[in-house]
Amino acid sequence: MIHGITRARVRGWVEQGLVRVNGQPVKPARRLAPGDEVEIVLPPPPPRRELAPEEIPLSVVYEDEWLLALDKPPGLVVHPAQGNREGTLMHGLLWRARGYTPHLVSRLDQGTSGLILVGKAPEIHAALQREGMEKDYLAVVYGRTDLPKGRIDLGILRDPADLRRRMASRTEGRPSTTLWERLAESELSLLRCRLLTGRTHQIRVHLQAARMPIVGDPLYGAPGWKGIGDLALAEICRDFPRQALHAWRLGLVHPVTCEPLEIRAPLPPDLANLLSRAGLTFP
Repeated sequence: MIHGITRARVRGWVEQGLVRVNGQPVKPARRLAPGDEVEIVLPPPPPRRELAPEEIPLSVVYEDEWLLALDKPPGLVVHPAQGNREGTLMHGLLWRARGYTPHLVSRLDQGTSGLILVGKAPEIHAALQREGMEKDYLAVVYGRTDLPKGRIDLGILRDPADLRRRMASRTEGRPSTTLWERLAESELSLLRCRLLTGRTHQIRVHLQAARMPIVGDPLYGAPGWKGIGDLALAEICRDFPRQALHAWRLGLVHPVTCEPLEIRAPLPPDLANLLSRAGLTFP
């Protein structure tokens, strides 16, 4: 099976006559024999839809002539996709942009809050991608950690059981590294996580693999709230509506001025309340 292509889609191509074996159209039940030549004429992609600007409130934490940094609230989708064609952060950026086309340097999952960096020109975007930056996240996980800090080196690939939605950690897959440090702990632990690579769902997958699932994570979480002795805190964790993950800090060298630049996003109210209820102090 071609990576990312479902059986249903391939079957549709066969039924449309887009797949030929030895120059002849075939039926879905056709079995291949050694030496058969398979030809697939892929259908043209659907026409690209231009994004229409929408007036969406955006929280700006830094801006200059070349860069823009936003504090994304949890629940806001960053870029249009299936099921979210309108009302995304990108729609709001297009409304706000005057005289430039925004280029996203970083992205966040819908349930993750915090910093998103935007370049105001393609060369700025390219320079930031080339030079890289420090990306620090805050994560609230279940339980206490055995060590004060650690490093997770695990490959990341599409989860064979759910190719569309989930990723998985394996010894194979794209090389991926996450550094973590414990900042505070009670019945939950507050971690600072730094990405050394930028894979899809990387922190969420790596912490799950290290048996430190993030509170509220709908894909990689665990019912860790059942083991919490504080019943009020257990209820908050059970009902927490998203992964307790926040893109807190970016550290970079400015691509034009060459000066060091540090940008931080304050804790959102839901995460601040969770920390307060768990007795976790954010330094």
